[in-house]
Amino acid sequence: MFDSFPGGTSERLDRPTYHADLSRVHASGVGFLNKLERGQHFQERGFPSWEAFADGDWQRALSLADERREEYAQELSRASQLGVTHRRLRVVEFPITPYVQWELFVLRVRVDMGDDIKVLDAGDISNIERRHPVPEVVILGDVAMYEVVYDEDGNAAGANRYTDRSLIRETNAGFDALYERGEGFHDFFDREIAALDPPLMSGASPGSRGSR
Repeated sequence: MFDSFPGGTSERLDRPTYHADLSRVHASGVGFLNKLERGQHFQERGFPSWEAFADGDWQRALSLADERREEYAQELSRASQLGVTHRRLRVVEFPITPYVQWELFVLRVRVDMGDDIKVLDAGDISNIERRHPVPEVVILGDVAMYEVVYDEDGNAAGANRYTDRSLIRETNAGFDALYERGEGFHDFFDREIAALDPPLMSGASPGSRGSR
């Protein structure tokens, strides 16, 4: 699974070009967007809920996340109008990192608005990840696939864009297989996340992503 991905040919896009290209392809009638998330530590500078989380204000972080309900509803409505279905699979390691704990509260808001998100325990794919982690990618139909890249300081710096349709189909088949193994979001959240104490913030997490 994902065996061809590390050797795939890609084009490097800077961050503005990546965002523009993603929006353009998404609006072109690709049919679906599948997102596989693997990293456990990121920063979200400029995202108000994450900024509050980074400052150690957990309740404000949750409140600010909840305020994005209408924005997420509009995003999903636009996708529906374009005929694009969205699915996301969040791979989670134990013990839960502070970042992932925070992110799952944000994703809960998205699920409440109709987003289709599942969670997968990283321990369940250890056999798949013997040589390398599963890729963190956004797949748009069989047209384009993006792997976010980072600069030397760990800030999101754009993406590698893949257009080889056989590679995209193979990677998407891997996504489908893992998605089938994923657990329903609320089942996982209620069991593993809801009762956790507010996390101890480590603001210097490696990696920066951008908008949730």
